Amino acid sequence: MKQQYKNIAIALIAAAGICTSSCRKQLEEYNPTTVTVNLAYGNKTGYEGLINSCYTDMYFFYGKVDWIGPSEMGTDLWTTYSGQDSGMTNYDATLIPTYGTVKTCWGGWYSCINLCNTAIYFSKTVQGYASQADVNAKVAEAYFMRAWANFNLVEQFGDVVLNTNSSAVSDADLNPVRTPETAFYDQIISDLQFACANLPVSQTLRGRVAKKAAYGLLAKVCLQRTRLGDKEKYAKMALDASQELINNPGKYNCALYLSDATTSGFSKVFSAANNKTNTEFLWTQAIDLTGLNPDGFNRGRTRQYYEADLAGKGVDFGTSATSILYGRANTKQYKPSAYLLTTLFDPRETTPDTRFANTFTYKYYAYSDKTITQAIATAYHKDASVVGKTILGTAAAYSGPNAIISATFEEEKNMTNDAGLAIFTPNWTIDPVTKSKMTAMVVDPSDLFDPATGTYKDYTKFPNDVNYSGIFPSFKKYSNKMYSYNNQYWLGDIGILRLGEVYLIAAEAALLYNNDQATAANYVNVIRKRAAVTTRETEMVVTPAQMTVKFILDERGRELAGEHTRWIDLKRTGYLTKDYLTLTNPQAAVNFNPAKHLRRPIPQSFLDAILNYKEFGNNGY
Repeated sequence: MKQQYKNIAIALIAAAGICTSSCRKQLEEYNPTTVTVNLAYGNKTGYEGLINSCYTDMYFFYGKVDWIGPSEMGTDLWTTYSGQDSGMTNYDATLIPTYGTVKTCWGGWYSCINLCNTAIYFSKTVQGYASQADVNAKVAEAYFMRAWANFNLVEQFGDVVLNTNSSAVSDADLNPVRTPETAFYDQIISDLQFACANLPVSQTLRGRVAKKAAYGLLAKVCLQRTRLGDKEKYAKMALDASQELINNPGKYNCALYLSDATTSGFSKVFSAANNKTNTEFLWTQAIDLTGLNPDGFNRGRTRQYYEADLAGKGVDFGTSATSILYGRANTKQYKPSAYLLTTLFDPRETTPDTRFANTFTYKYYAYSDKTITQAIATAYHKDASVVGKTILGTAAAYSGPNAIISATFEEEKNMTNDAGLAIFTPNWTIDPVTKSKMTAMVVDPSDLFDPATGTYKDYTKFPNDVNYSGIFPSFKKYSNKMYSYNNQYWLGDIGILRLGEVYLIAAEAALLYNNDQATAANYVNVIRKRAAVTTRETEMVVTPAQMTVKFILDERGRELAGEHTRWIDLKRTGYLTKDYLTLTNPQAAVNFNPAKHLRRPIPQSFLDAILNYKEFGNNGY
């Protein structure tokens, strides 16, 4: 890993390769020591530094805030905490060409594409490799990364500019012409087919793409391509790519986590113990524990944007505002919808499905002892019997394996019988009398959601209710104790593609290709059964007759919530509509306009830089 990022640094030093040719000529004219790009990328060492740089932009999407909104928000799963990122969550008037997230995503993908184009260009002349096969194996990483960037670009922005030229050898085009989305997909699929054919089966360094990543992304891309026509053709391609992995896991060094009698396979996917050696992850954002990463230790910040308000009302019950375990509490932006918590996830305490419990933190434990006073009991409608009871602090030095820092964490002591439970946010309803006699703050769906609208309560309309607006289950897939570095940074790897999703891709593709409900049910049941422990897996089985695209979309919500794919899933399946959002997330539906909200606005900075900005347009914004 250290060598990987040393090589990335070498490539970034040669950043003159991403400016226009006229810019490069000026640099060479005024700096006679400048190494030309031909020399820099013409040898194996410089070229592999260039390949490493193709990964850099990806590190500013996953584990960062800017990719959460475009990939997950404005869907049936999530809503804004209190107006944050409202352009993405609510499609409101702030979503315009100057919206910061739009500029960040556009710039990051085009930067990645340019670096990949440069690597592909110089692969034709690079020296120092033993064979052409070795060159192909290396440049295949650039083909993969270009496909990843173009895939996200075309899904978010539509028919923008397909660029296959490197700015290291070409001047900037100030009169760009839009490229049809179908042409984008032709290039993306071609790039991934090259990657499938030429990438190695395994890589020495975590985070580098191998064949399994290429097949996984090819399956996802081909399934998404079905929305543009030729449905059966591309569904068959998606099914073939999926089955290559599903039928040959040993060949590609991957394996689905399966359940045993005590632990579900789903929980194993996100177990800290499996994070750095995860067999289900087909491609990861690999994080170095010593900080040799793009942006150093500033990694893994996803969790803080989904965090409940432990610094406010939580303090009344003993939680901490600066928790390393639960994350920073003052940058919260998103919270789960009622539809996700109580319709997609099974809202029963006795459910066999462990996915809600392993997707969300719904039990928060006290940092230090907290005795319930009469004032607290009155404020939170507690029974008199809890007055004087103490919620025990659970904080102590971390006692688990592989500690990366010496720090104090909650959930280290007083855990027996939930003696330290401070806040409890189940997705099932508990009767008010029982809640009043529980020492912890208990906030269930009846406390959070307006039954008339399905949205979070406007507590001014419920004057007799406790205002729990900041309390809810917190998304936790990208967080665990072992790799928590401080209350912002988490140094675990992030799975970008995983085999579990491939099973659901195969199921949907089987339906779209020839309505093979039996095959679809087989793949869905593998995923559903491993969401329960083995003694309860039969409760999860569904029948072929239940297989529809909507059922699989729901299953994707249960399996993949928060994994940066929901927005394009709704777009692909035809459910990114005002009617559907009205039923599942009314707050997102109010401003939704299908004439423009299936694409994002073109960044103003790009429009200002080109000459034909009027002709190019801004996607209706």
